[in-house]
Amino acid sequence: MRKILHIDMDAFYASVEQRDDPALRGRPVVVAWRGGRSVVCAASYEARVFGIRSAMPAVRAERLCPDAVFVPPDFARYKAASRQVREIFLAHSDLVEPLSLDEAFLDVTAPKIPSPSATATAQAIRARIREETGLTASAGVAPNKFLAKIASDWNKPDGVFVVRPAQVEAFLTPLPVGRIPGVGRVMEKKLADLGIATVGDLRTLTVEELAARFGSFGARLHQRARGIDERPVEPHQPVQSISAEDTFERDLPLQELDEAIVRLAEKAWLATRKTDRVGRTVVLKLKTARFRLLTRSYTPDAPPSSLAAFVRIALALRDRVGLPASTRYRLVGVGLGGFREREPGDAGQQALFASPTDGAPD
Repeated sequence: MRKILHIDMDAFYASVEQRDDPALRGRPVVVAWRGGRSVVCAASYEARVFGIRSAMPAVRAERLCPDAVFVPPDFARYKAASRQVREIFLAHSDLVEPLSLDEAFLDVTAPKIPSPSATATAQAIRARIREETGLTASAGVAPNKFLAKIASDWNKPDGVFVVRPAQVEAFLTPLPVGRIPGVGRVMEKKLADLGIATVGDLRTLTVEELAARFGSFGARLHQRARGIDERPVEPHQPVQSISAEDTFERDLPLQELDEAIVRLAEKAWLATRKTDRVGRTVVLKLKTARFRLLTRSYTPDAPPSSLAAFVRIALALRDRVGLPASTRYRLVGVGLGGFREREPGDAGQQALFASPTDGAPD
């Protein structure tokens, strides 16, 4: 039986800003540039009370809380804090799987530092993070990664939640199916149409029924409903691609996809803030109303150095689809692939909203 931790820093970027500037403490802090094209990188818990969330347009955040303090992001400081936290993780286990700058899985079945339990290890890690960085973290403790990730969100901020093996069924049964990773709004609606609202409801369907309706994802749903997740914690897994996609409520023609492409590009670009690697290849993914899957990609001479450049290439890829104008699309996705380690000459995918400097496909 594995002992898995999922440790998630609390409002990480905003907390770093509040730590470094005492005048921001207790105030609604939004980490973002102001402007019509800007999106929220992070929001303090004081700002979240007003409904402000990451990836939200900054103009909407300003409407929700006119008194919010907008702070431009400083990724160099966030990455420095992340490295400190990573060293603390590695002091307790060699099996650390970073998911981003602010969260990671740890397998502490056999911890490097003697500990009476996985819960005690989680508490020790959190205490060191607070002492050495001045930041707080929340932890989920469970027999597998799926359960640990859900648990870490249970007592946020600055809390621990433990799901013991004997508690798995009782813990999962009342949860909304939307808490299962991969179950977005569209899948949630499909399940609701079947009378499935909770994980307990989902457990009433056989694996054959779920697979018949949802393919391989249906089989995974069957496992998650029973708390089964055999994935090991895998250290040293560099980012290869980052993307965001959405399935529409109704099928749309190509010329009506611009708004979705821009929105998804912003979401994917924001996600790149959480890695030290640089993505070079821009990918546009489309699924037609008849479930035909298409991808178009372009690799510029240099990695896109701004959101504007990324969006420009993604929109240009739309013009390379080559299907009849009457074709309707049910899904669109935008992503970056071909990630590699950052090099000294890279412009760096650091400026979220700079003017485009990269070319687009002809």
